[in-house]
Amino acid sequence: MPFEFESSGLAEVVVVQPRRFPDGRGWFQEAFKASEFRRHGLPADFVQDNLSCSAKGTLRGIHFQTGDHAQGKLVQVLAGAVWDVAVDLRRHSPTFGKWFGVELSGENRKMLYIPPGFGHGFVALQDQTLFSYKCTAEYSQASEGGIVWNDPDLAIRWPVTDMLVSPKDAALPPMAKAAL
Repeated sequence: MPFEFESSGLAEVVVVQPRRFPDGRGWFQEAFKASEFRRHGLPADFVQDNLSCSAKGTLRGIHFQTGDHAQGKLVQVLAGAVWDVAVDLRRHSPTFGKWFGVELSGENRKMLYIPPGFGHGFVALQDQTLFSYKCTAEYSQASEGGIVWNDPDLAIRWPVTDMLVSPKDAALPPMAKAAL
């Protein structure tokens, strides 16, 4: 089996650990396999891939898409490291307003699947962190939303105190005022 799938404690948020096969030349691993993801109840029809490169301390998020453009995301770090966070924004969910955080790095190779209806954000723990997102829906500017990263009602425990936050992300509303 090329992957191990582990529950995060939030419904449908799954930590995925790919198996690596090293030899004297280096290593090989499957980065994605539709049949394995489907077998574990995860989507396999991704329609957009994104990459970002971030300096240490860069915070991106907390972002989400609404309506027909709500995105599920399979995220991973190709080089460097992040603290990655998923926030349940589904009003009728028993875990509404709860969050899950995990370190993703090029070294630990963990991936995180975040379903539609969740907010997503991360902070880079190293310079030149290369982050990959596979999305189940294409980005739509008209459907984008966000929550301010330091919302006291969420009380996310970010491991970095001096963060680089874009003006757009700094101006996002708290969850109580966000258009979910």
